[in-house]
Formats: sequence, C-alpha cells, structure tokens
Amino acid sequence: MNKHSEPTRPADEQQVTLRSPADLADALPFLMGFHPSDSIVLVALHGDEGRFGGRLRLGIPPSPREWSPVAEQLAECLVEGSRRRGSRPDGIVAFLCQDPQDGDTGRGVRDGLHPLAQLIRTSFGRLDIPVHEVLCISDGRFWSYCCPDTRCCPPEGNPLVLPGTSVMAAASAYAGIQVRGSLREMEARLEPWRGPAEKAAKQEQALDEAAGALVPMILGGGSREQVGESTLRSARALMDRLARTPPTPPRREGTGRVGAGAGDGTDAGDDRLIADDEAAAVIIGLQDREIRDRAAQWMEGPEAEPALRLWRALARRCVGSYAEHAVAPLTLAGWVAWSSGDEPTARVALGLALRLDPTYTFAQLLHQAFNEGLDPETLRRCMRAQDMPLAGPGPRATRRSAAKQAKKAVKRAVRKATIKKATTPAVPSPRTRPGTPTARARAAGRSGQRGTRSRK
Repeated sequence: MNKHSEPTRPADEQQVTLRSPADLADALPFLMGFHPSDSIVLVALHGDEGRFGGRLRLGIPPSPREWSPVAEQLAECLVEGSRRRGSRPDGIVAFLCQDPQDGDTGRGVRDGLHPLAQLIRTSFGRLDIPVHEVLCISDGRFWSYCCPDTRCCPPEGNPLVLPGTSVMAAASAYAGIQVRGSLREMEARLEPWRGPAEKAAKQEQALDEAAGALVPMILGGGSREQVGESTLRSARALMDRLARTPPTPPRREGTGRVGAGAGDGTDAGDDRLIADDEAAAVIIGLQDREIRDRAAQWMEGPEAEPALRLWRALARRCVGSYAEHAVAPLTLAGWVAWSSGDEPTARVALGLALRLDPTYTFAQLLHQAFNEGLDPETLRRCMRAQDMPLAGPGPRATRRSAAKQAKKAVKRAVRKATIKKATTPAVPSPRTRPGTPTARARAAGRSGQRGTRSRK
C-alpha cells in the first residue's frame, strides 16, 4: 500500500512514515486525540507521499438503511472542506471502529460493517478520489477491507500494538501530542451523573427550585439583568474556587494513553466543590443567551482552565428532566477547549451539544467554524467586543445591540471561511441515533417551573 506521512511537529521537521495497515491502526488515536468508538473516521491524503489532511468523525448510524446517504454526505463534506482549505484530497483512508455487543465477536463486527466500507469506497469513487484503505477496528484487533493478502491481513485479524510501544507513540510523545482515553471516556466527563439515584434526585430538586425562582424573572424582563449579574457572579466565584484547587493528574496505562479512569479524580473533586443549589442557579441562568454569551468571554489566559472545569461540572449536573439544559454548558466547554487549543475536547463537547439539540445556534456556529479551520482568535475578538456589564450603564437596547453586532461579526467570520450555503453539503448531525426528536419537540411538553431554554 502507499506510504502516508503524519507531521508531528509544527514545522514538519520530523515526520513518521506509515507503511502498513498496522501502522495506520496504531496512528488513529494520535490523529484524533482520543480512541474513537462506534465511529466512522475519514482522513484525507494529499500529495504523492499521502500527507494526512482534514478528517471527519461521525457515529456509525445504527440502521444500515442510513449508511448510503451518510457515506455520500461524509464524502462530499470531506472533499469540499479540503478544497476550501487548499486542495482536493488525492486519496482517503477510512476507519470503522465498533466494539462487539451481545455476544458478538470482532470478526462478526467486521463482517457486519463490510457493506458500510463498500459504500464509503463507492461514494468517494463517484468523486474520482481513491480510497486506499478501509480498516475495521474492534475488540483489540484490526482488519483491512482492501488488502486481499491473507499473509499480512488474515481472516482472524491482527492484534493492535500495545499502547506506547510504537514509533508513532514515541514520536507523538516527543511532539507533545496526547491521547485522552477513549471517546466514551471523554463523553462520560460531560454526561449527566450516573451515580446513586439519591444524588441525582437532590440535584434535580435543586434545579426545580432554581427554575421556579429564576425563570419568571428571566421571562419577566424587568429582573432579567438581576438574574444575569447574579449568575455571572456565582459562576465567577465557582471558577475562583476551582482555580484554588489544582486538577488531579490523570492515571496512565502507558506512554501517550490516558487510563480508563482519566479525569475521574479531577471531576469527582470538582463535583465536591460545588453545591447542588449553586450549580442549579448557574445552569438555569445560562439558559438565557445573553448571560451565556457573557460567560463565553472566560476563554483565555488563567480563566480558561477553571472555566472549562466549571462548564464540564455543570453539564454533569443536568440530570433527569434537565438533560437538555446541558446544551449551554457543553457549548461553552467546547468553545473554551477550542480557544485553548484542546481540539479533541472541543470536538466531543460540541458533538454532545448538537446531539442534544441540533438546532442550537451557538453550537452550530462554533462547530462550523471549527470544522472550517477558522482561527479561534477571530471569534475571540468578537467576544471581547461585547465586553461590557450585562446591567451596566446605558439603555438596555444599546447593550443588546452590541451583543447582536458581536454575533453578526462571528457569523461573518465563519461565512468568509466557507462557500455559499447553496453549494455546501450539509454536515451530518453528530447525533448517534438518527430519528431522535429534536430538543424543541422534546421540550414542548415541559411547563411550569421546569423553565425554558434559549436555542441560539
């Protein structure tokens, strides 16, 4: 197969050449920053040497009926996105990652996903772009859908290399590239508590009480600014509290790989530092888009780390019937992570936000900007432009106008990095369960003290 090179330093001073399916399988976590699970991963190749370029990840649709349109859409998105960034791909490498379930085996997963592999190859073939390799990774082994040689790609598959023992792992460690565990582990740090039911019930009761007290004030208008200032003061106090408590270093299984307990110590410690009523008040306040936009300004410098820890902690507190309220803190977590250069965390957080509510404008905007390769500094300038007190001097209409102008500036920045919508293939929603009702439909039955959410 062709050789593929992965630059591991900004100036391409050092390159790693991948010569076999085994090398590609080992490189995947370093390409993504985490171990994908239940995922389609597509990587663009450029030039005669097959340099890695843009990449896309999407959850594998559970219904085979959806595989054909998803494969076509992904192919169009990756090719068009690569073209906008400079050039069409000269080739593609694809990965299908899925663990066995219900007594199945890795080989059974490989056989079951074979039609999807074929659809990916034909979708790129219609665009005149060859797919050099499609690998299935399952149950600690990998299979090639493209290599017919059973001497190197036997029917029983090949075992993945031990973490931290490959040339790619050594080069990535030298370049400072980290793998943050599996996708499931990263998502678990942002998903609602799965602990004792009593613990979640207390948090949900606190959310009920906060919604009953704050939502009428937000909707009433006259007290909205008071809620905004109170929310931001509380969030700032929680950030300061977290900043005084350094995060716990994650456990490691080997070089370049974070262990299964990654983040557990830090997350549990952060949860203990935040009371149920404190979390509830900030979560409800963030449902107002103006309050959320003000909170988004904690995006750089010494504020970034405690802000990310806070938004993660608040997303975990959105339990029970308040699951959809996590969209705001998830989006903020994605924004701060991206602004700080933590692309893997940004991908996961924004993906979860859009899975909960594909219509959430702020998450859509950030997701598009991220995927288009936009410099986050463009958005940071817009965020700084609205740096004024929510309840500061001057008429409210003036303050609202400033926020609108900043948001329009962000949209213009994204639009400059993209082609016109009429010719841009839609990016598939990061939902892993197509057909799930949108957040709007799910929230339609919510009334009374359960409150409301901004969808922008």
